[in-house]
Amino acid sequence: MRHWLSAIIVAAGIIGFVSPSAAKVIKFEIVRVESPAFEGRSFGAVGTYDRIVARATIAVPPADPHNTVIVDLDRAPRNAQGLVEAVTDVEILRPTVAANGNRRLFYEALNRGGKLGLALFNDNPVVVNDLAKAADAGNGFLMNRGYTIVWSGWQGDIVPGGGRMTFSPPIVPGVTGLAREDFIFDHSDNPASATLSYPAADIDPAHAKISVRQREADPRATPVGLEVKFEGPTKISIKRPEGFDAGAIYEFIYTAKDPKVMGLGFAATRDIVSFLRNETADAAGTANPLAGRIDRAIGFGLSQSGRYLHDYLYLGFNADEAGRTVFEGLMPHISGGKKTFTNYRFSQPGRSPYQHADMLYPGADFPFTYPVITDGLTGKRDGFLARCLTAGNCPKIIKTDSEIEFYQQRASLVVTDTEGNALEMPDNVRLFLLSNLQHFSLANAKSEMAKTCAFPTNPLNAGPPVRALLVALDMWISNGTLPPVSRYPSRADGTLVSPAADDVGFPRIPGFPYTSRMARPTLINADTMPPSKGAAYPVFVPKTDADGRDLAGLHLPTLEAPAATHTGWNLRKTGFGEGELCDNNGAMIPFAATREERLKNNDPRLSMAERYPSEGDRAAAIAKAAQQLVQDRLLLEDDAKLFAPKIN
Repeated sequence: MRHWLSAIIVAAGIIGFVSPSAAKVIKFEIVRVESPAFEGRSFGAVGTYDRIVARATIAVPPADPHNTVIVDLDRAPRNAQGLVEAVTDVEILRPTVAANGNRRLFYEALNRGGKLGLALFNDNPVVVNDLAKAADAGNGFLMNRGYTIVWSGWQGDIVPGGGRMTFSPPIVPGVTGLAREDFIFDHSDNPASATLSYPAADIDPAHAKISVRQREADPRATPVGLEVKFEGPTKISIKRPEGFDAGAIYEFIYTAKDPKVMGLGFAATRDIVSFLRNETADAAGTANPLAGRIDRAIGFGLSQSGRYLHDYLYLGFNADEAGRTVFEGLMPHISGGKKTFTNYRFSQPGRSPYQHADMLYPGADFPFTYPVITDGLTGKRDGFLARCLTAGNCPKIIKTDSEIEFYQQRASLVVTDTEGNALEMPDNVRLFLLSNLQHFSLANAKSEMAKTCAFPTNPLNAGPPVRALLVALDMWISNGTLPPVSRYPSRADGTLVSPAADDVGFPRIPGFPYTSRMARPTLINADTMPPSKGAAYPVFVPKTDADGRDLAGLHLPTLEAPAATHTGWNLRKTGFGEGELCDNNGAMIPFAATREERLKNNDPRLSMAERYPSEGDRAAAIAKAAQQLVQDRLLLEDDAKLFAPKIN
């Protein structure tokens, strides 16, 4: 490592004159180049792509105002120049012929080390991390349009393997503290094995605390038969007592050591994208493989990584250390009103508070939305845009959510204040509810039974509208063309309502109850361990019609001529925490075929025969709806064709 540090010093003359780029990406090591990538597959007028696999070392000055927000950065080990280093995986897909690219960098923030963006935008039938085969490019959407695609690691606790991309932040030496783990096993192995996020400083189980509860809101119990044993500093086994099913919650509190400077992942994203946009070479002279190719950058994140983008913006990382804007556009997808448990000591970035899990973890607290507002419970004034408004570098934002985000991810707090009143979004923000979709479905998904859920899943796919919205965002940041107006439920027009059944208006479908289950955010008192809940925030859900279809939002063409009730939510089945929300899964309940069948089943929803009395009625309605979405710039012409054969 010392040879390239020496090169920095020699090039700068004295340490006080180290260049701005040297204090960011000090080493960009290209591991391999595949040219052409995807087995030589060509993408329309753009042609072939190159795949570049690399490792980057960043180094940041802890006292720089752009970095001081990073928790424990001031305690981290430093190199000879007084900078804190971290190493991250980087992967780039670029047009082989530079002139054929569209000069846009599309950065996908990884989800738990994995690449999900191509599954969404390119309709990949499976999620692939090692992009080696021609089929791994899916329908080629991003490539056909000439985007340069970049991924880099940001989550410092990812276990290598399976093509996952890693980030290696420094460990803070000599620090211990209480850490907490929630485990829902969803299996019946006894004892059950579990991995801790941090090594234990004390492996005496008498100095740790284990409890169990069947439901998240239940009191913690320590029944006879509940035992825990350390199998090593990061491994425990839990002997499970009688009387609790596979969906029970086991909470383990222990003294941990070796916290990681996890918030440095935000600086890694900032510095990698800034380097690729602005520099010609790293500090050691290695050429930037994208030098001169990029004019603008869009950041995309899906679920966890969409919440990461909320944090990235909120914490002020959309300006590099030289004050340059990193992303002109952001697309947080299915992220609701939450952030992440990343920039904390003993953080666990994979956690996300749900109705049945992780409700007491930090990272999903106020602020929940973009405009700067006052929290009615604490008096704090803040918003996702607070820092970028001060710095003058706010990006254009198109945010998309599915229906489940209103039940599991505080989405209503994006458009209400903390007292439940409607909010107006700033001019740089557009919001879209993808009506009646579950959290995520692949393009070729079929409705099926999930292991823990009571009802068949929802196969509706978000790819077509999200592709159109990416095109709209690109035009917005490139030439100022305004995107479509927001389509999101609101308290102002009555499309966002209390979760009470009578208010929602969901149909009373035999055997498929609407239960008003949802994650209800509260103030969290983190001064105790375990933390405790305080006052609650008001939360709301989309109002539906008599078929269970959300009144507000962007309706896929098939929803304008439905064959079933689609929901973003599902319920856990017997043996797995029965009746609680089934994580991120939705449901699909088909209509009866005939009037006689629905009357026999006491189903209030019209049958298929009653809705579409003549052959071709449904297909015509779907085609009409698709063309309207094309006209509204919410569906691309090529994607309108996808809905012709759809029957679900």
